[in-house]
Amino acid sequence: MNTETITQTLIQVRRQRPLVHNITNVVVTNFTANGLLALGASPVMAYAKEEVADMARIAGALVLNIGTLDEEKVTSMILAGKAANEAGVPVIFDPVGAGATAYRTEAAARIMNEVKVDVLRGNAAEIANVTGKQWEIKGVDAGSGAGNTRELAKEAARRGQMTTVITGEEDVIASEDSLILIHNGHPMLTKVTGTGCLLSAVIGAFCAIEQNTVLAAASAAAVYGIAAEAAMKMSGEEGPGSFQVEFLNQLSKVDARNIEAFARVETFN
Repeated sequence: MNTETITQTLIQVRRQRPLVHNITNVVVTNFTANGLLALGASPVMAYAKEEVADMARIAGALVLNIGTLDEEKVTSMILAGKAANEAGVPVIFDPVGAGATAYRTEAAARIMNEVKVDVLRGNAAEIANVTGKQWEIKGVDAGSGAGNTRELAKEAARRGQMTTVITGEEDVIASEDSLILIHNGHPMLTKVTGTGCLLSAVIGAFCAIEQNTVLAAASAAAVYGIAAEAAMKMSGEEGPGSFQVEFLNQLSKVDARNIEAFARVETFN
């Protein structure tokens, strides 16, 4: 994977403005919608079980996020996921907080069992708990873990026959036969709620126009990380509030020059 791939995928996202159907959590809905708009995609937030299947069928991608879940929302996610599967629409699943409570873990497992997930994105603890591994989780944040995130991502990808994205100090994108590491980003992302959730939605936008989900997810992560680095340079030490606003600005500004100059990508086959 090279910078030209990332650039061309971003160009196509902005040219095609794919519709990304989000069933996400109440904490991040506004930030997610604004982030997708800044990137150049078209967001829709539709949760009602009466319409989610219809919406999923016409979307470019479906993003499922269990950050604030209840039984009705889980039902909507499964209905939308099955409709997306039937229509060939890629499904991105963000199992927020999986492992924190029995209900949350069971809900994530139910979605994984009933919906064919194309991209699974989370922190190491979430991915581990979804795939039956032990990893400490604190609330919806990853705790300390002794595991190897690269091996974890590869194993999860093999088990689920999907692309797995584990975000952290390095972003690990894995399939059964490939591994890509993205070294872009900034720790300030962890000080703003919803940045991981927005990344899942951005991955959805890239998957809507690139069938190779590994390349799509890696391109999305690189663009996202480059925007975060630029936002930190612009907002300086003003804090997470200023960073959040500037981050949206920079998502709209990332271009070929930024990608060529700042993308830090490692590819393993």
